[in-house]
Amino acid sequence: MTQNPTYDVCAVGNAIVDVLAPCEPTFLTAQGLTAGSMQLVDANQSAALYAAMAAGVEASGGSAGNTVAGVGSFGGRAAYIGKVADDTLGGVFTHDIRAAGVAFDTAPLKDGAEQGLATGVCMINVTSDGQRTMCTFLGAANQLAAADIDAALIGASAIVYLEGYLFDPAPARVAFEAAAAAAHAAGRKVAITLSDSFVVHRWRTELLAFIEASADIVLANEAELAALFETEDFDHAAAHLGRIVDIAAVTRGAAGSVVFGGGGAERVEVAACPVDKVVDTTGAGDQYAAGFLLGLARGLSLEDAGKLGSLAAAEVIAHWGPRPMTSLEVLAIEAGLGLRPA
Repeated sequence: MTQNPTYDVCAVGNAIVDVLAPCEPTFLTAQGLTAGSMQLVDANQSAALYAAMAAGVEASGGSAGNTVAGVGSFGGRAAYIGKVADDTLGGVFTHDIRAAGVAFDTAPLKDGAEQGLATGVCMINVTSDGQRTMCTFLGAANQLAAADIDAALIGASAIVYLEGYLFDPAPARVAFEAAAAAAHAAGRKVAITLSDSFVVHRWRTELLAFIEASADIVLANEAELAALFETEDFDHAAAHLGRIVDIAAVTRGAAGSVVFGGGGAERVEVAACPVDKVVDTTGAGDQYAAGFLLGLARGLSLEDAGKLGSLAAAEVIAHWGPRPMTSLEVLAIEAGLGLRPA
């Protein structure tokens, strides 16, 4: 019999420190950047972009790191596996994620500076409509390997959540497989987020194979879904995703989200929570995942789990930065979505 989990969600992802700054569309054009995209850059490109950007705000980020910080804000129990270097930014990341109530004990990369592998940084330029364009230097985050996967930690977590951005380096894909195997061996669920349509375009065949073989839960947005099934027919693609996994959630920005359960047998439309002004969409999908996954871990219905996700996404897009600034637990209670005790 599967023991009660110690953690609601354990996330595996790129440990990144974000640098967020406002910009005009002309800045993106001048830098040769595609608005709304995420692209990988090397250390020199990252430094050049940093020098060209407006004054910004530094905040610990990384997609899955943001998600478990959100789980912590809901009062949930979260853990994280990700690689930082043994440097100043690595210390900042470690302090921030632990301060959010998240267990984080992955050994840092030693001698990273000598290898040109400092802690990862994501340069995020945000236009006035809240859209973010990201350039990521992965650095030490790119060195996560199967040896970093703590099988006992995975087995003690109701859901293990895998960040699609980590699908780029081959060793991390092996780590994904190790994490999924450990989760299923312990009777736990495996969730994956597609993260970015460019990631999906690069690894579509491999991602599909992993999803069909190892994923119980998939989270995606419309662009990622279209890339995965190479179609702009949303209903067809969403239904297809719903059929190949136990649970799927597809976010649609202001149009809310669509959630599927029971291998596509159940379909639920979830409205977006209203926001007075969208300031910065960085972290919206990450926080949706926080609410949705925590809801599933605590046995909520698909609809209520989706509502928790919408609540968290609405909180984070109303301010700068990818992590909650208001207690999501308090907001959930006020909205009548209080979580069942663990």
